[in-house]
Amino acid sequence: MKTLRLILGDQLNSHHSWFQTKDDSVIYLMAEVRQETDYVKHHIQKVTAFFLAMRHFAKTLQAQGHQVRYYKISNEDNLQDFELLIQKEIALHSITHFEYQLPDEYRLDEQLKTICSQLNITSRAFDTEHFYTNREELASFFQSKKQLFMESFYRMMRKKHQVMMVGEQPLGNQWNFDHDNRKKYKGEVPVPKAKQFPKKVSTIVDEIQQAGVSAFGNIDPDNFGWPISRDECLELLDYFCNNLLPYFGTYEDAMYTQEKQLFHSRLSFAMNSKMLSPKEVIDTVVAHYHQNQEIITLAQVEGFVRQIIGWREYVRGIYWKEMPQYAQMNVLENHEPLPDFYWTGQTKMHCMSQAINQSLDDAYAHHIQRLMIIGNFSLLSQRHPDAVDAWYLGVYIDAIEWVELPNTRGMSQYADGGILATKPYVSSGSYINKMSNYCESCHYNVKDKLGDNACPFNSLYWNFLDDKKQYFKNNQRMAMMLNLLNKIPAEELYRIKEKAAYIIQNPDLY
Repeated sequence: MKTLRLILGDQLNSHHSWFQTKDDSVIYLMAEVRQETDYVKHHIQKVTAFFLAMRHFAKTLQAQGHQVRYYKISNEDNLQDFELLIQKEIALHSITHFEYQLPDEYRLDEQLKTICSQLNITSRAFDTEHFYTNREELASFFQSKKQLFMESFYRMMRKKHQVMMVGEQPLGNQWNFDHDNRKKYKGEVPVPKAKQFPKKVSTIVDEIQQAGVSAFGNIDPDNFGWPISRDECLELLDYFCNNLLPYFGTYEDAMYTQEKQLFHSRLSFAMNSKMLSPKEVIDTVVAHYHQNQEIITLAQVEGFVRQIIGWREYVRGIYWKEMPQYAQMNVLENHEPLPDFYWTGQTKMHCMSQAINQSLDDAYAHHIQRLMIIGNFSLLSQRHPDAVDAWYLGVYIDAIEWVELPNTRGMSQYADGGILATKPYVSSGSYINKMSNYCESCHYNVKDKLGDNACPFNSLYWNFLDDKKQYFKNNQRMAMMLNLLNKIPAEELYRIKEKAAYIIQNPDLY
């Protein structure tokens, strides 16, 4: 009996039960394939990071005595497709049994089920042993409920896994400190430098380019700073606990021109590649809080825990509950293409320039930059959710479809009509001004709706509410804004809509 086991690029879980014993009859297959680099155009740092992490993982397995067949993107015998490579390895090594870990993308899940159905040998799928929940747990939890609320799911998760609980009650007798975690950053607290893991990557970047992979974004091949091993990821977790956690919650929604990451952990790539598990991250952070309560308040750690055990597991559950139809939803019927400046960063809107150029330079932006700057503009200017999805999935180093799609198409673009969020996350320039210093150095005036120097977000916001009011007429959370819309004089609204229409059709002029 000989077994072939496939390991995908986001399945770098060294603690998986597969690897606990060495078995000479088992061969592990890992491959950098055009199938995965080409289904959407990716940031060059994203491709580089995944390939480096995969290569390091393969070497670690080999050092432990496991047999690994590894195909680099540049290998001449790399058939660049999982089905072809699996068939090749089965024939080459007289394989009698095939195994894989359940993929976290619907596309790959379907492909691997099809591959197995066509093999003339036995096959079996295993859990990735990474998430707190299984694919169906969220759907089961909400089975008898009309509306999905993340808060109720989050509380169930806290209770079930006994995270920051005292019996059946939350630590501090409060479930959610979200209200305390919305402070604007004004430079009053020094921000520690982002933890980097500098390495030269020119060789692998050349490999990627010579293989014909089309990527975008920027990279410094002499100073690539992302963690690509489990040890580096653990270092990043430790750095977050010791340097950033004391102010994480307070400023988690803040944005500041001079500080790209503020107090965010940047652990999402480490977790989404499965080099770190959510449980060990939460256990480490909560333990650090208990040991340092004189400098870390409960609000800081609760905000972080909510993002992982609440939101991260929640969006994954939504993904598996609603796919595949979720990926085609466009309830608000938006159809505009993306502006060119999403690829160049060249715009006079300082907030958009800041968020997009950071994304192009670092393959990273924190959640409010993604949601309330880029996502907000995309929705207000009525961009097609397919185009928005493809951009988000490609540009961010941590973007894998299970987490990107619900966040973008659901929460950010409201294209699912409210499955994930109870209202669209849109705002005029006032919210951006409230939560950042971006407006202070902008070409546009955040307080004006009309005129050449008026903030584009303002006219776009009121135009969006007017254009889509029929979709929101029964949404109680939108009632106040629709009432304000109704109070705008007809002549003024006409001018607002005229300006917004021009911005929507000519976004690269702004």
